[in-house]
Amino acid sequence: MTAPDRPSLAFRRHEHLRRPADFQRVYDRRRSAADGKLIVYVCENGLPHLRLGLSVSRKNGPAVHRNRMRRLYREAFRLTRHEMPVGLDLVLIPRRSEIPTLETLRNVLPRLVRAAAKKLVASPPAETPAAEADEGPEVRP
Repeated sequence: MTAPDRPSLAFRRHEHLRRPADFQRVYDRRRSAADGKLIVYVCENGLPHLRLGLSVSRKNGPAVHRNRMRRLYREAFRLTRHEMPVGLDLVLIPRRSEIPTLETLRNVLPRLVRAAAKKLVASPPAETPAAEADEGPEVRP
């Protein structure tokens, strides 16, 4: 049981990005930050918490290796999410097949998320006017 003044460190089901449409929405927002080991894509989610998605390519090695990387990145997220801004969807993409240490990820992940979040604030999402979206095809006489 956790103390009432300490936030829970559990990684709950609703904090996972699962649907391909959610991943695509984050990619389409086109806001990211990167270093030599990791790319972090971010998008607003309108929720009071962060959600995490991982995209580990087959280029990173066999399934056992990729699953180890996923577990490590999830653990780094779980331990550092209190240092990150809330209301974001994150997609993490490892750049290299080498597995970084947990301590390295704990230092890098919050920094990259904050950098990408600054880019979101600097450029709000483009809104399509409702009138244009509801109109049918243009008909000319």
